[in-house]
Amino acid sequence: MLPCFFLLMASIRKMSLDGHPGFDSGGALWFQNLCDLPGGSFGPVFPILIAGFHYINIQISFDSPTIRQTTGLTGLLMRYYKLYLEILSVPLFFVGYAIPQGSLVYWVTNSSVNIFQQLSLKHPTVGAKLGLLGQGASPSVGHSMEISESVVKYVDSDSQEQTLSLQTLTPEELLSLSVQVLSKGDKETSIQLLRLALEKDPGYVRGLVLMGQALLQKTQLAEATQYLELAISKLLDGAPSDAEDVELLMLASQWAGAAYVQQGKMKSGITHLERVANLKEPGDPKSKEHYFEALLLLSSALYKEGQSDEAAKILRVVVDHNPAYKPLLEQCEDENELVSDLVSRRKDHY
Repeated sequence: MLPCFFLLMASIRKMSLDGHPGFDSGGALWFQNLCDLPGGSFGPVFPILIAGFHYINIQISFDSPTIRQTTGLTGLLMRYYKLYLEILSVPLFFVGYAIPQGSLVYWVTNSSVNIFQQLSLKHPTVGAKLGLLGQGASPSVGHSMEISESVVKYVDSDSQEQTLSLQTLTPEELLSLSVQVLSKGDKETSIQLLRLALEKDPGYVRGLVLMGQALLQKTQLAEATQYLELAISKLLDGAPSDAEDVELLMLASQWAGAAYVQQGKMKSGITHLERVANLKEPGDPKSKEHYFEALLLLSSALYKEGQSDEAAKILRVVVDHNPAYKPLLEQCEDENELVSDLVSRRKDHY
């Protein structure tokens, strides 16, 4: 690019100095004669534009997180180099007076187009249209991310700034981003990403389940149950057989049960939690924890509904897995014994 610029500049300068046909009257406005040097009241216009556009180009070129975050000797050299280029704006102003107006027209045009090009390529919409935004890349855990309405910006492991258009991401990639954002406590952005994923694929079961979880964390219980019920319906229609679908059914049922219990709808909550209890105990440690959490919640709901015997039966299974819950089982069994004694005494009385 730079050799072409100098070649064209030298060619146009020679044509101007040699009085190439048409250069003496091929200009416009105050620069009718392209062979003349800048002069008169409008003489400073081109030198000012050349120096100004040079300075603006420097600022745009160095406006990058990669440069700003560079430290050590390399960072110091880059800062001095930028300062050197900025200082060059002053001599370029005076050089402009020694160049024919034909060359100055080309120089100003080239600089202005360069500014427009840089600003356009930095714009996420233009980059997305051209397919230049983080091709083949997606942010992962540990990346510093900034998410707006339409793009996600992050610095990758090579300290390079990447920009992705949310519209170009697949539902799976949007869900992955949502999980990362939710793990940092940003529920609003997480839900925004999940909504976009579900707009692209309304039947995306994992997205429905995680949307229900995110809304449950925000205590938007009614909306959470809608997403979870839809996910459960799709999973049951497909007769889940593989481990992933069974795990999703367990999570969706657990969270739907929890949402209904929190709303005071015990019967609906118990129905969903009993579905978890009827599943085979998973072998995966993490899934196993979710399984027994659901059983514990089921026993609590049954106990509140006065079904102490059923609650105790479920608690015995939980205690076999984790003896720390034995006091809850003893409390439930003691109450059962108390109720049985009261019933027996009432029968003896009659």
